[in-house]
Amino acid sequence: MTMAAQARAMAVTLSADVLRRYRRFTHYNSPYAAHDRGCAVDLYPGDTTGPNPVDGAPVDAPAPVTGEVIDIRTVTAPSRPYAAEDDHLILVDTGAGASPSVATADGTAPIARILHVDPAVEAGDRVAVGDSLGTLVRAGFFAPWVANHLHLGFREPDANPYRAAGSLALALDPALDIEAVPWDGTGTVVAAGDTYAVLDSPTHPAPGECFAGIAATDERGAPLGVLDGGLPHYDGGGLLPVEHGSDPADSPVCFLGERVGTADGRTVTWADVTVRANGEPVRGLALAAGRDALGAKLVGEGVDLAVGTDVRVTVGPE
Repeated sequence: MTMAAQARAMAVTLSADVLRRYRRFTHYNSPYAAHDRGCAVDLYPGDTTGPNPVDGAPVDAPAPVTGEVIDIRTVTAPSRPYAAEDDHLILVDTGAGASPSVATADGTAPIARILHVDPAVEAGDRVAVGDSLGTLVRAGFFAPWVANHLHLGFREPDANPYRAAGSLALALDPALDIEAVPWDGTGTVVAAGDTYAVLDSPTHPAPGECFAGIAATDERGAPLGVLDGGLPHYDGGGLLPVEHGSDPADSPVCFLGERVGTADGRTVTWADVTVRANGEPVRGLALAAGRDALGAKLVGEGVDLAVGTDVRVTVGPE
């Protein structure tokens, strides 16, 4: 078996039914190695507009897998003034039970690694998809503009489950509907904070009925898929295909009329570009697939865009 074939055999598919339980998901919108090449997914069950205060109302963390909790480990997160001191790693054996909730193409049931939850479960507990694992933690791993979410990755059953690096590849379920929405870069701020501003456009084509994200194109303007990741503030990003099996290879990725990177399958290496709002540079755009809403999200320290401000976003060379 070739290395590529072996990687496909070990890829984990998270079902469309599971993803539809969350308001937003992203494979690439993170600076951490666990997300390299889309080998993890962040799942947002609550408000995705802006950051959740550490002392705010608790948000339930519904389980994304079925199985048996085999361990919980408290980990020290980076110290942030807006975050809790500790985070928690929950390990779930997805093969425990009558029918595994996820599996690789070769039938292996992996170990799920779940982070950013204050656990209400303990080792030995059985959980099903949708069961409460506890409440979300505002972790020090988050940038200040990031909303609370669960982090999910998978390891082979015989691998060290405490290591983030080396997680199994994640494949999108062909049954998941994702629509790539074109955008002209304009909009009005509808939500804002010290480190973010959310625009009212592009608008979601069918809220609650499918996932949607901002479209990328090739150099001829043909659609490639949905942009995913931090453009350009994280090392790379990704493309979520709207036609499964259509991953581009070595394809230029364009957005707002500019080449912003090169795709290698789903993974995009960003070009040296700067995002500007009304001519002023910002840290970047936080890009993800949304179930209920879509508007573009500008992020970075010192974003100074009040609610009601009309904005034109451009992307160009540094």
